Amino acid sequence: MEPYEQKTPGDRGNGIMRTEAGAPSPIWLEQAAAEELAGVCMEILGNARNELYLSMRFLDVALSSLYFAPDPSVRGLGTDGTTLFFQMESLAAMYKKNRILVNRTYLHGVLHCLFCHLWNRKKRDREYWDLACDIAAESVIDSLLRPCVRIPPSAARREFYMRLESRCRVLNAESVYRTLRDMDLSKRELQRLAAEFYADDHRFWEQEQKPPHPNMARNRKEDWDQKREKMQVEMEAFSEEMSEDEKDLHSQLAVENRERYDYRKFLRKFAVLKETVQVDPDSFDYVFYHYGMELYGNMPLIEPLETKELRRVEDFVIVIDTSMSCSGELVRQFLEETYSVLTQSETYFKKVNIHIIQCDDRVRSDTVIHDLEDLRSYMDDFTLNGGSATDFRPVFAYVAQLQAQGEFTNLRGLVYFTDGMGIYPKKRPPYDTAFVLLEEPPLSVQMPPWAIRLVLTEPALEKARQETQAAWTDEIDWDELPQL
Repeated sequence: MEPYEQKTPGDRGNGIMRTEAGAPSPIWLEQAAAEELAGVCMEILGNARNELYLSMRFLDVALSSLYFAPDPSVRGLGTDGTTLFFQMESLAAMYKKNRILVNRTYLHGVLHCLFCHLWNRKKRDREYWDLACDIAAESVIDSLLRPCVRIPPSAARREFYMRLESRCRVLNAESVYRTLRDMDLSKRELQRLAAEFYADDHRFWEQEQKPPHPNMARNRKEDWDQKREKMQVEMEAFSEEMSEDEKDLHSQLAVENRERYDYRKFLRKFAVLKETVQVDPDSFDYVFYHYGMELYGNMPLIEPLETKELRRVEDFVIVIDTSMSCSGELVRQFLEETYSVLTQSETYFKKVNIHIIQCDDRVRSDTVIHDLEDLRSYMDDFTLNGGSATDFRPVFAYVAQLQAQGEFTNLRGLVYFTDGMGIYPKKRPPYDTAFVLLEEPPLSVQMPPWAIRLVLTEPALEKARQETQAAWTDEIDWDELPQL
């Protein structure tokens, strides 16, 4: 039987539990050792954060966004987007083996947060998604030539990266996931790849553990979205100083920062709230209405309001870049999708004031659209005018002139369909401006900070066209649209 544990009078100030023989209690010794180890682990992670920061200053905000907390259940390290949990013995063993492993694992978890891997799984297969996220994070780390994270990738890694790069332009989680599914890998191959790219525990990810408050996950994701966008802006602002090994990280940032394609939602940003002649069913009590109709035959006691406020597109400018870089077929797809959006009754006024401007290094044409028939006629007779280099400034000067002449009542926005490579105005216009791009422009292209950027790939345009065609078959005769 073990001696009875008690505090002696001299130990009341320091909390030491001692046995009857006067020796410190085994329980107290174990607890003290755990607290000391936890402190050492905190210091290890703090040093890793500092070393990463000194090597990659653009990661400063992201690196300092995670708190540290010990958790005996976690396998190594893991994060929920707010806290970096660690298993003390595993972390200590990792540091003892090679401190660079700690740096890599720390950065691995931060990249998961930056790319929103924790919240984007949705209905994807968990096993494949976890592996795709690990590959995406590790591919960025392996591309960095910084001594603080540099460990030459194994032959197996290099070979698999080559297989993926032959199918994926950017090794982000979504594209890697699709490629992994297409590869039809065996169970053994999946396990081998999972072991090769494993770095941290995913048990705290949102799909596995629901937060106590429904807004917590959304707030965490939005917070990391802001960090990622800010990080991309800073990297592009100092693109001349960006080293070659940072370009993979920038590519993933650019892909993740793209606005998810929903052109209908995108155009509605430029709608205005205006009263329209339309029965508002929410403005009256159906009980009294029907009682009056039953009592008097054709006389309701309460009439519904005949007007309703809706957000719709009215004043609007569409600019088409007619330089040599933009093909007629792509412009056609863009106009088709725009047309389909504007035909929706909840978006489009009966009478509108839409200017469709063609411009390369100068304004080539300006067609004013007042209704859907005008828009259809324009598309039937559509031709591209121009073919010189791209200069965005003449369009904004021209629109400013139209505003001065009173051509617009409430101009909310301008959409510019272009490749993004041209001369931008230095001053922000008094309305929202969106540049619709078919792909991310080169780093040498410095888009102004006030510009809204929407990247639409050709497959996305075609997919949107098909979806809209299916939804609006009765309203749009797609066979009548022009063939360029």
